[in-house]
Amino acid sequence: MTLIMGVLNLTPDSFSDGGSYVDTAAAVARAREMVAAGAEIIDVGGESTRPGSVRVDPDTEWERIADVVKTLVSLGITVSVDTVHAATAQRAIAAGVQYINDVSGGLHDPKILRVVADSAAHYIAGHWRGFPSATEYRDQYRDVVTDVIADLADRVADAITAGIAPERIVLDPGLGFDKNTEQCWEILSRLQEFKVLNVPLLIGASRKRMLADLLHGAPPDARDVATAAVSMHCAAAGVWGVRVHNVKASSDTVKVAQKLHTVKAGLPADIPASVAQHKAPVADRITLTGLEVFAHHGVFDFEREKGQKFLIDATVTLEKLAGDAADSLQNTVHYGDLAEALHKTAATAPVDLIETLADRLVHVALQFTGVAAAEITVHKPEAPIRKNFTDVSITISREKMGEQCDR
Repeated sequence: MTLIMGVLNLTPDSFSDGGSYVDTAAAVARAREMVAAGAEIIDVGGESTRPGSVRVDPDTEWERIADVVKTLVSLGITVSVDTVHAATAQRAIAAGVQYINDVSGGLHDPKILRVVADSAAHYIAGHWRGFPSATEYRDQYRDVVTDVIADLADRVADAITAGIAPERIVLDPGLGFDKNTEQCWEILSRLQEFKVLNVPLLIGASRKRMLADLLHGAPPDARDVATAAVSMHCAAAGVWGVRVHNVKASSDTVKVAQKLHTVKAGLPADIPASVAQHKAPVADRITLTGLEVFAHHGVFDFEREKGQKFLIDATVTLEKLAGDAADSLQNTVHYGDLAEALHKTAATAPVDLIETLADRLVHVALQFTGVAAAEITVHKPEAPIRKNFTDVSITISREKMGEQCDR
């Protein structure tokens, strides 16, 4: 089920609730109210990132949020701290917070990645082109979705290189951060494409200008119904979490989306949401294992010159149920043809990385009629590693976008 992250800004200048919760008691009361309304995480912020906001140093930021963070942790509330500063993140983690929400994705203060890596905290990396400016516009993209996905892939790579385990990473496409209104709607309309990153997604559309533009300039607190509608859309798309100001409204619409999902999937209405979310639809699969290819892929010159053995495992998920009474090839995929196509692609056009090779092979498999999804594993058992090892491999999974599966 999509998680609800409640926004708690302890700032004097945030665009929606700036100055409302600078008192510790009021802030803690607001957090408890949001938890009672359905928030699983409270995101505490001490520095506004709205266009034209004033930058603050980490000491000032921590002074604003320290008492509230420590109190919420002591109450057993799951806390996220919204910061771009490594020093603030380190203090927050020491206080027991479980999430660091960095809208810069490590680009503002790269040391924040190491701080999170040395902890058990989760890291939320946002898409970033700098602090939003009231006068400077950086919303030029070739294609906003593909460009943002590419940038977020870099953020993931940097986080993993720093030592953050992949399962502790969440991504945020940064609605409103150097993106105009139409670009924000474009991202929301194409959420399925972000699955290529294979990382949970957080969406923060709450009360933002994209909603004001849609609602003819409605003030922030009059955008909550529209925000809830976006939350329902995100839940239907399988988004990990939504970051919102009005928790009750979004919590209710997420429950509606989850109910519709369970009914559509034919699941019992009373099963746990976590089970309903992860139960896969029935589908037939074909698996091809150990396809051997001699090719010249590799980073080193001698790999390109001499070549080596690669092994390919492929699993394709079918759009139709193949094992039925029709006994027809039209309902399945000719695995001999699949093997030939994969072998031909793997044996030609050398690349540096087996990751690139696996991605190519996935796209080959998805071109077959009747294939809804594909998973490719490329093994490199003769990789130039100076230690004893059995195998090194990469697995990539992709779904065919924009088509319905008859299952």
